[in-house]
Amino acid sequence: MDEFGPEYIIKVYDPKIGLHGFLVIDNTALGPGKGGIRMTPDVTEEEVWRLARTMTWKTALYDLRFGGAKAGIKYDPNSKEDRRRKKELIQSFAKAIKHFTPKNYIAAPDVNTGEKEMEWFVEATGHWHSATGKPAHLCMELFGEPGEKCGIPHEFGSTGFGVAQVAKIAAELKGFNLKKTKIAIDGFGNVGSFAFHHLKKIGANIVALSDKYGAIYSDSGFDEKILHKLISEKKPLLNYPGAKKIKHSDIYELNVDILIPASITDVINEANKNKIRAKIIIEAANIPMKENIEEYLSKKGILIVPDFLANAGGVISSYAEHEGYNPKKMFETIKNKIAKAAKMVLEKALKEKKNPRQIALCLAQEKVRQAMKKRKSIFGDK
Repeated sequence: MDEFGPEYIIKVYDPKIGLHGFLVIDNTALGPGKGGIRMTPDVTEEEVWRLARTMTWKTALYDLRFGGAKAGIKYDPNSKEDRRRKKELIQSFAKAIKHFTPKNYIAAPDVNTGEKEMEWFVEATGHWHSATGKPAHLCMELFGEPGEKCGIPHEFGSTGFGVAQVAKIAAELKGFNLKKTKIAIDGFGNVGSFAFHHLKKIGANIVALSDKYGAIYSDSGFDEKILHKLISEKKPLLNYPGAKKIKHSDIYELNVDILIPASITDVINEANKNKIRAKIIIEAANIPMKENIEEYLSKKGILIVPDFLANAGGVISSYAEHEGYNPKKMFETIKNKIAKAAKMVLEKALKEKKNPRQIALCLAQEKVRQAMKKRKSIFGDK
């Protein structure tokens, strides 16, 4: 605990259905806590708190009317538990924390949750604004004026789109020609696959990809149609024809220009920090390394774009949905906000030879502090 929070730590436990979940509302000075629901077998309270704090900085840095929060539910996606079981867990969790939504907390997709889970969530809370990332077909009629507000699912690829924009800006500021740089993407889920798609569209050279089964390498890059076919058939990337198969852990040690960790927490750690050869790291995943390791690599001359700057496309999309924007305006908003923030932070970091996290963190903290000064109390009038 520190001057910023957390304001609430809620533990939810229902032994009857095996529900074990957490909600951390870190700071609501700038608005209701915003953060996704993560469903993994080993999610912990500490992990959820670290992610909630990241959301506090992310929403502040991008001038969104949100605070920071995060939720987690213990769930094994590889188990034989059916869709009905997952829905029961989501909706029981939603009902347990209903009191906090949407005034203090607004849910969103995260690891192993997507548009369908958000539909289940709002169905259980009974409140349209209790979650974003809802299906595009799920709409709310407007009162007093014609039209409706509809969901903008994260499956549109908003986070990956933002990551690609940040990578382009970082490469240009370092003097790299994006078409000649070598890029490795660790993780090929919603974030990694869309980062690949949008980087490919602007001519980037992606030479390595990984999923939970392993990694593949190809100097000539990859055909997106073949990748989509593998994903649609639920086959590992290792089945990509002609690519070199490497161990999953090897992707962090490749001699590439840009490394994009887009999978899980702490993939860059004490065991591999001295084997990193990339010149730029774009933190597409939340907390892909601890801050001390990030600082260590930064001092070695690696430009590291921190998670709350790099992967904000998702929460900007959430903001767009909350405001009632259409998908076209949502993508324009992401592009404009990321261009402004990324250039400002990275240019200052390179000029002053500082870790970009330090620059971005100071900016975000000052915005939160100013907002905290203006409210009478945390749990009273805001």
